[in-house]
Amino acid sequence: MKNCIIASTSTLHGGDYLEYILPELQLHFQNCKTILFIPYARPSGITHDEYTSKVAQAFGKINIVVKGIHEFENPQEAIHNAEGIFTGGGNTFLLVTQLYKNDLMNILADTVKAGTPYLGTSAGSNICGLTMQTTNDMPIIYPPSFQTLGLIPFNLNPHYLDPDHQSQHMGETRETRIKEFHAFNTLPVLGLREGSWLEVKGDKITLKGNLQARLFRQNLLPEELETGSDLSFLN
Repeated sequence: MKNCIIASTSTLHGGDYLEYILPELQLHFQNCKTILFIPYARPSGITHDEYTSKVAQAFGKINIVVKGIHEFENPQEAIHNAEGIFTGGGNTFLLVTQLYKNDLMNILADTVKAGTPYLGTSAGSNICGLTMQTTNDMPIIYPPSFQTLGLIPFNLNPHYLDPDHQSQHMGETRETRIKEFHAFNTLPVLGLREGSWLEVKGDKITLKGNLQARLFRQNLLPEELETGSDLSFLN
């Protein structure tokens, strides 16, 4: 049975890494002594070791040990044997490319669908949808496919921002970009604001956090969803 937390972000303004969601993670990973971290989304300025160390520091506060997938000779085996899994943020194009390059996309999907607790933030959440096509990230590398884990039956737009009507910026809003996606695609898209996350238990998908989320469906007006909303109807 799927057991996932799919969060918009790892860090809220003024807070430490994962601080805002640590109480949830303590429950989520309560049966895990260690978790496997996938740092593939981080493109530059920080190594996989440094990224993993940052994650380990956060999880150390709830007495969980973190091991980076890059530390294992056989990453497929590492996923299969993991007590819990966390995929962090960065660039979704890079993350998806690396997962395919290492032949990990299918085994990661199968492992999480079989019940291994999973946490995703930002890019690690983008890959939980059916495709990565609603990411905000620049296409810095070309993945072999846009298809991702399919842990939820729709796509995500993490870090969703509402239009700022006081701004003089004339570029496209997130809502406009999602409408562009719907000009060619029928998949629903959930705009997940900072501080919000999805809790996935089997086929039940619940919106958590302190903010509403914005649901976009082709040829329909966007819909605001309250915290606690059940999104299972999108299955």
